[in-house]
Amino acid sequence: QVQLVESGGGSVQPGGSLRLTCAASGSAFHVYAMGWYRHTPGKQRELVAAINNGGTTKYGDSVKGRFTISRDNAKNTIYLQMNSLKHEDTAVYYCNAAPFIALMLEHGTWGQGTQVIVSA
Repeated sequence: QVQLVESGGGSVQPGGSLRLTCAASGSAFHVYAMGWYRHTPGKQRELVAAINNGGTTKYGDSVKGRFTISRDNAKNTIYLQMNSLKHEDTAVYYCNAAPFIALMLEHGTWGQGTQVIVSA
């Protein structure tokens, strides 16, 4: 099926910014929504942001007002612009693709993950 390749992770100081990229390749005909989850050891995997094929977005409460998800349909690519980063944003960020946002966690296709470290 679809392959997801992530990039853009790294280390940044609190208050800084990063932009993550997830590029889909292969057959994406049945992929109608894409998004980002994150996971930190000791915590549950949580939704960061998602966007469906109609442009409707969904954000986790902890990132609202700071993160923005966008997409380039011609390239089957999504982006996550992360501003005002906090220490608690430190996590491995995973790209996900699924027919609907609600199906991502249990039935979506996952990328390999990219590490984000927010530290002074």
